[in-house]
Amino acid sequence: MSRYDRQISVAVFGRDGQAKLAAARVLIVGAGGLASPVLQYLAGAGIGHIRLADPDIVSVTNMHRQTIFRTSDLGMAKALAAASHMRELNPDCEITPIVAQVTPDTIDGYAAEVDLVLDCADSFALSYCVSDYCFVKRLPFIHASVVGMAGYVGGFCASAPSLRAVFPDLPHRFGSCAEDGVLGPVVGVIGSLQAQMTIATITRTQPSPLGQLVTYDAVENRFGGFRFDHAEEPNSGLLFISPSQIQPHDLVIDLRTPDEAGLVTPDARRLALDQINTDLPLDGVARIVLCCRSGQRAWVAAEKLSGFWPGAISLIAVGDPNFIQKEV
Repeated sequence: MSRYDRQISVAVFGRDGQAKLAAARVLIVGAGGLASPVLQYLAGAGIGHIRLADPDIVSVTNMHRQTIFRTSDLGMAKALAAASHMRELNPDCEITPIVAQVTPDTIDGYAAEVDLVLDCADSFALSYCVSDYCFVKRLPFIHASVVGMAGYVGGFCASAPSLRAVFPDLPHRFGSCAEDGVLGPVVGVIGSLQAQMTIATITRTQPSPLGQLVTYDAVENRFGGFRFDHAEEPNSGLLFISPSQIQPHDLVIDLRTPDEAGLVTPDARRLALDQINTDLPLDGVARIVLCCRSGQRAWVAAEKLSGFWPGAISLIAVGDPNFIQKEV
């Protein structure tokens, strides 16, 4: 136990807290910038078992913020490289790398028998998908997001409201690290807070981080936040599904352009966002499935569609079709 002496000696932690960490099993979705501090602090603290899912490979454009990787890792699957480094950091921590994207039809298998799920991915569609799953399963969900010079982290689900209760609508402008850039130290701050919230949740530290959101603005060098314990769940929400969950009688609309990718299904209709209007022939349609790469166009199209059509709507965020989809 000498490895953990310094944290066991913290009054609110102790040997009981260490035992809870050793028994814990967590799923981390994403092995990039946020996962770099998260993995190092969770593995270092003695988490018993980490499942790490990410379909991407290490790129030179990652290195300024994804400090868990080394130049020799370039071109290697992130999940595999990260798992290798974490085994070197702490062989007590079992790491299971999954070189695949978590999707609505795979999350049940990846999250089976875990105690907590962390969202370290850069995908709002995936964040809602994981939150929906954790809310139903009553699993703690520690979600974080960073774009540019600011970010936030929060504890959702289980005894707290879901992500949809706090963020029920798509922001007017949706950004990402690839589009808006991001500074490494900002990711480090938010990822460290995410790791701390995870440890506090597992060890049942009070007050609980579930139901709390913390913000950080690097321009002002200022922290903020609030509790949302009593936030109301929305009556309905736009649900994300996988292509494999398309039903034979669905009307599938692919909002991507031909140069982005082929149709998500052979009988899908390819339409632009401005073609989602009252001229669509919708008689007899039971459900409409809207598809795009990130989910953003599909969400906007769904909001337009729901203004004049009362039927069921589902969304698909296809992602990058070039990612490796296999479990290792």
